[in-house]
Amino acid sequence: MNEVLLTPEGLSRLEGELEHLVSVERDAVRARLRDAVENDGDLPGNGDYLDAKEEQALLERRIDLLRERLARAQVIDAPKDPNVVTLGARVRLRALGTDETVEYRIVGSLESDPSRLKISNESPVGRTVLGRRQGERIAVESPGGTMRFEILGVAAA
Repeated sequence: MNEVLLTPEGLSRLEGELEHLVSVERDAVRARLRDAVENDGDLPGNGDYLDAKEEQALLERRIDLLRERLARAQVIDAPKDPNVVTLGARVRLRALGTDETVEYRIVGSLESDPSRLKISNESPVGRTVLGRRQGERIAVESPGGTMRFEILGVAAA
């Protein structure tokens, strides 16, 4: 089993989700099950009961998944050298030949959210920028072809 790389914020988010599922959602599903049994004792034909059982199964699977991921979690430490792109760092790139810039935060795959400019260390850009420094030029191989960038800045998150 591989480790799950998380930022401190990502760890906190997962721990919070697990706590909410265990302390709030689990009780809500139990209440739905109780109500369904009390309202209609014919369990095989009771749609509310069957829906609540399905919801309970999905909830327990999510709880198990979160517990498993948290057990394998490795929190990304602050970079030793703030000028080198590492997990958790923010990196500002300029597409060569343009004035277009973009800033990404490099995170583990579990926290990846491209719509919020958080990209995985396993993505083509993430893999390529890791270990690089400000001022370096890089070529990123992707399914759409080769993209070339200059690293304009690196910042600890």
